[in-house]
Amino acid sequence: MKEHSCQHAAEPCTRKVPIFAALTDDDLTRISAMIKHRKYTKGQPLILEGAPSDTLHIIQQGHVKLSKMTPEGKEQILHILTNGDFFGELSIFNSDERSNFNAYALKDTNICMLTRKDMEQLMTDNPDISLRLLKSLTKRLAHTENLAQSLATKDPEIRIACMIMELSDKYGKRHGSRIHIDLPLSREELASYVGVTRETISRKFSRFEDSGLIKLIGNKQMVLMDPAGVERYMGS
Repeated sequence: MKEHSCQHAAEPCTRKVPIFAALTDDDLTRISAMIKHRKYTKGQPLILEGAPSDTLHIIQQGHVKLSKMTPEGKEQILHILTNGDFFGELSIFNSDERSNFNAYALKDTNICMLTRKDMEQLMTDNPDISLRLLKSLTKRLAHTENLAQSLATKDPEIRIACMIMELSDKYGKRHGSRIHIDLPLSREELASYVGVTRETISRKFSRFEDSGLIKLIGNKQMVLMDPAGVERYMGS
């Protein structure tokens, strides 16, 4: 794992981050001088649950999963993050914060990091950043609440349909009426995300495929053949 400043990078990672979108070029250059940049390989942990946390992690390029271990010792995936997303914002607003999740690289991933001290100075100089952080935090909390409610109440097929649409929105590329999705998770991880076994998700995928809703290409690609059909499924 290498660490370096991205001040002299050809394209500073701050330009790719939505929370810094309203800043001037001079502000972005100043922030770039503060940022440390790390590279993680696929499967490598960025932070583990319970570890001290005083850093905002911003994904410059790659995919990261946030997860917790259930009391039964199973992984529950909470979020799948990609370019421009970030995590660790709670550590910016609270001192002595410890991570309440694990974060793992799903592929080779480049991360930009800002310490609490630097973020406090940035938010003092640019209050808009605080507002953007809070808006993002609110969306993430709402997602977690919806996930908990979904796991507790919804039929597994509906949960899987919701996950397909979420992956489509985040990772899909439209080709005519179809959407091609490069899946960021393995079958086992997809099953963990919706709270079912690997066998169950494979069986449900086969059912969706037989119904003409999706087409699977190996283990890492899915074609959403009938997006409207999957959305109707969600409402059933």
